[in-house]
Amino acid sequence: MRAITKPSTAHCDIEMYVRYLLSEPQRTSCTGLADALPSISHDSVNRFLLREDYSPEDLRKEVIGKIDINGGVLSVDDMVLDKPYSDPKKADLIGHFYSGKHHEVVKGINIITLFYTDIQGVSVPVNFRIVDPSDSTTKNELFRTMLAEVLAWGLTPNFVTGDCWYSSLENLKFIRKCELGMLFGIEQNRTVSLAKGSYCQVQKIETWDNNSVIAYLKDYGMVKVFRQSCKNAYRYYIVALPSIDQLDDYTHDDFDYAHSRHWNIERFHRATKQLCSIEKFQVRTRASIQNHIFCSLIGFVKLETARLSNVIKNWYQLKKELFIDVVRDFIASGIDDIAGSKLMPSVNA
Repeated sequence: MRAITKPSTAHCDIEMYVRYLLSEPQRTSCTGLADALPSISHDSVNRFLLREDYSPEDLRKEVIGKIDINGGVLSVDDMVLDKPYSDPKKADLIGHFYSGKHHEVVKGINIITLFYTDIQGVSVPVNFRIVDPSDSTTKNELFRTMLAEVLAWGLTPNFVTGDCWYSSLENLKFIRKCELGMLFGIEQNRTVSLAKGSYCQVQKIETWDNNSVIAYLKDYGMVKVFRQSCKNAYRYYIVALPSIDQLDDYTHDDFDYAHSRHWNIERFHRATKQLCSIEKFQVRTRASIQNHIFCSLIGFVKLETARLSNVIKNWYQLKKELFIDVVRDFIASGIDDIAGSKLMPSVNA
């Protein structure tokens, strides 16, 4: 974050912008916030997005006092912000990425997040990166950098979880060096061995003990493989622990616990898009995009904080209640009765 050398005279600040992201039901824009608050101009909003330099370190400062840093589950995943009509020549950070939502490569902005759920169930993002299409750094390399950062910050999770994309040997070996447990999805063609000198693809394992088996993952070491039935097919996961001796005692209940914690990152992705306007921006420069995304993440943290304080029961309650009175009045009045009212101003006004 930029160093403040004198009191700011800016009319737009992060608190104002985050509240706007949490309340705006459609697409966010500088003019949209200016329309909502006539006391500021759209230039003030634009200058705010251009002048700041928010970083993952600022996110750490925001969340570190809200979580128990010991013993939780740290999950990695990425999401794509759809930008089908953006021109990569005119807007920064736009590229083509595979989208789990669309199940194909789409045009947009790719964000990698480390999402932490502590032992009390508090769930917040703790690190993030925006993938730069012009940079050769891979998502797996970014993940390892991000993991090293949060561990250096003092976070000590019991487990690291991720999907198939992040289950490369380099990642698994890096986590092993950090002496952390891990649960990762793997593709069905990953090679394992159940007996010395004999290898097969995980999908061809014939003998399962209640849908789990201890095996040697090629070029890595001993893991416990779990399989789950999903839409007439199987999904496969591996669990590795700091001590091989612990694998025998790792149960399906343990697997279900870690897997359910990992699912929180999927819920987080959905919430930031639906509630925090992370995808609904119209700025084009790198700095503006980065600052907008950071503010959206802070918006999610505020929703989680409000949930923990029992201000709201769930993340979706706030936005629902913002508009329920307007919707109720509109339905009760009827469109003919409200013509010319503040809900539907006259075109001649």
